[in-house]
Amino acid sequence: MRTVIQRVQKASVSIDGSLRAAIRGGLLLLVGFEEADTETDLQWMAKKVVNMRIFNDDDGVMNRSLEEVGGEVLVVSQFTLHASTKKGNRPSYMRAAKPETAIPLYERFIAILKKNYELPVQTGVFGADMQVSLINDGPVTIIIDSQNKNL
Repeated sequence: MRTVIQRVQKASVSIDGSLRAAIRGGLLLLVGFEEADTETDLQWMAKKVVNMRIFNDDDGVMNRSLEEVGGEVLVVSQFTLHASTKKGNRPSYMRAAKPETAIPLYERFIAILKKNYELPVQTGVFGADMQVSLINDGPVTIIIDSQNKNL
């Protein structure tokens, strides 16, 4: 599972010109899955994201977690996070999980965030053509891959 974490002042997702979801302050999570991902990856990623200390404390130091600041989460599926650009100019998405694998992983990840952390969680629509708007706060953008925890 690969996740791009963006600390945002606000973020939203629209589909066909209609607002689907919006948050004010928190994290926009762009998530992509591969066939090798398991429940362990989902649990690890959820814990990592929620506990990451990337929000400012009273001294302006990134020392607080999402839970500590009472932030919201917007989760958007993005298979292109697993693009391979090794050969040629057209990315390959062979590593991205097929929908029959990715959809249950996506839904389970959202359920983990809601149940285990009791956070306000909004979502895009898996596989939809979405327009994502955000005001990146900082900017703070972090990439995490559950298959390569050393990054």
